[in-house]
Amino acid sequence: MSAPTGIGAAAQPSHFAFDAENLARATTIIARYPAGRQASAVLPLLDIAQRQCGNWLPRAAMDYVAGLLDMAPIRVYEVATFYSMFNLEPVGEWFFQICTTTPCWLRGSDQVVAACERKLGIHVGETSADGKFTLKEVECLGACVNAPIIQVNDDFYEDLDGPSTERLIDELAAGRVPPVGSVIGRQKSAPDGGPQVLKTIPPRYEWTLEAPPAPPAGSDD
Repeated sequence: MSAPTGIGAAAQPSHFAFDAENLARATTIIARYPAGRQASAVLPLLDIAQRQCGNWLPRAAMDYVAGLLDMAPIRVYEVATFYSMFNLEPVGEWFFQICTTTPCWLRGSDQVVAACERKLGIHVGETSADGKFTLKEVECLGACVNAPIIQVNDDFYEDLDGPSTERLIDELAAGRVPPVGSVIGRQKSAPDGGPQVLKTIPPRYEWTLEAPPAPPAGSDD
């Protein structure tokens, strides 16, 4: 059986097995599914395998997962090659997934991509010579309000431009991990520049229950 498309033979290890901690995690996940439905655990198990391998998924790991789940290897290859979250070749220590979908593009993702390529001396789809950085262009990452953004490994860096992207690279190259989230200090997804409404605390109203007034004399009520 041929290897999945995109897997380079030279980098492939000959063997893979979960370490004790990850095997225990995998066993717990598999137990969530009824007999005959263990294949439903393929996505989380592939994620565990990728993390154990340093953020990429060799063929030996896919074959191992197939064996654990009693699946034909080709079925696991189909999953791994369909989802872009799985890397079929080694990536750098810092894996940059740069969103260039319309909201990020309108907010300047072209400058973010250009800053990465200029600073690292590589193009999208390549890894730096020191193995520290890999660049990848991706579709929407779901943080449009804080565009443009880069997903660095598991974390989002938001509200980027060219200079702030270069500073991010400098920090990571020096072994320092900047705080995740907005690089301009935006509070989560609040408006740029801070709150625009409800800037003051409204006065507190005290509500009391009083007996209704007595009806006028001679009233039929």
